[in-house]
Amino acid sequence: MKEQITKVLKEKVDPVLAQHYGGAILTGLSEDNVVKVKLTGACASCPSAQYTIEDIVKAIVMEEIPEVKDVVLDTSVSEDLIDMAKKILRGEMK
Repeated sequence: MKEQITKVLKEKVDPVLAQHYGGAILTGLSEDNVVKVKLTGACASCPSAQYTIEDIVKAIVMEEIPEVKDVVLDTSVSEDLIDMAKKILRGEMK
């Protein structure tokens, strides 16, 4: 199912979000078919990201793949970014 979700995100969701200089990537799929999506580009930092997930991404994914039970926004921060922030705070990066 991950391949099917990725295809829907690329072919159906990304063109909509591209109008706002953004995109969406699959970051997880639970055993109970809850999809985790991270927004990219300008959409990643948009204050309306939660509404984008609910109104656009969730609607499209669930219409295309009825087995999906929910689509949620992944707001996690990458480990690379956390490591970089720690180095900056310790004065290791100048």
